[in-house]
Amino acid sequence: MSAIDDRPLRVLFVTEDDPLYVIKFFEVFFEEYPKDKIEIVGVSVQEAFHEPKWKTAKRIFRFYGAIDFCRLLARYFKVKMRGDSIAKLAREKGLTVVPCTSVNDETYIAQVKKIDPDVVASVAAPEIFKTGILGAARLGCINIHSGRLPIYRGMMPNFWQLLHGEKTACVTVHEMVEKLDAGGILGTLEWELKERDSLDRVITGTKRDGARLMMDVMLKMKRGEAEATPLDMSKKQYFSFPQPKDVKAFRRRGHTMI
Repeated sequence: MSAIDDRPLRVLFVTEDDPLYVIKFFEVFFEEYPKDKIEIVGVSVQEAFHEPKWKTAKRIFRFYGAIDFCRLLARYFKVKMRGDSIAKLAREKGLTVVPCTSVNDETYIAQVKKIDPDVVASVAAPEIFKTGILGAARLGCINIHSGRLPIYRGMMPNFWQLLHGEKTACVTVHEMVEKLDAGGILGTLEWELKERDSLDRVITGTKRDGARLMMDVMLKMKRGEAEATPLDMSKKQYFSFPQPKDVKAFRRRGHTMI
């Protein structure tokens, strides 16, 4: 990967509208990134899950259960009353919010090419990137995933790592290709898990420390020092969104959701 010249690495973020957890990544990144080496040229915020809000609420209710759902809902209303959002945070930092219905829409891809980023960075983006957007930035697209790849491909990797008794959650930054979670690894971080842990603690912590991992990878990309390690896809697995039976097994291990 060739080095960038003396100018900062131009980065466009694509993320989902999550004021509870994903926002933790951006609170750290926006505060700590070196502005002389990284330039954020835009932030696109999409709807979570790409589905109506009532469907998302139903999915979350089944996942958390009645009591924890109410706790989470109270948090959600609290941040909404304050007006907290990733888009608001970006604007407060003087960053441009780039509207996006779908990253695969030709109009959006044309807009990205006009912005001319060196890299497009996905942070919990809610859809698969296809050929057009994957080729829209000079150095391509990268993604951050809170699980060891290719074993913990798919959704909610922190949940599955806790359920399976892993000692650490492996936060991974990788290249994006058309196959989900299959691009070469650019950087990893081992994040310690407890024998009896809280999903809330793990998601929050991996988001915050993941922001620093992403910064490190981007600085290596700027210097031309980022080398992708190919994945051994013979070991691949895929995990979908957890079902109530999975949550019961999770709680039997002594873990809590919140």
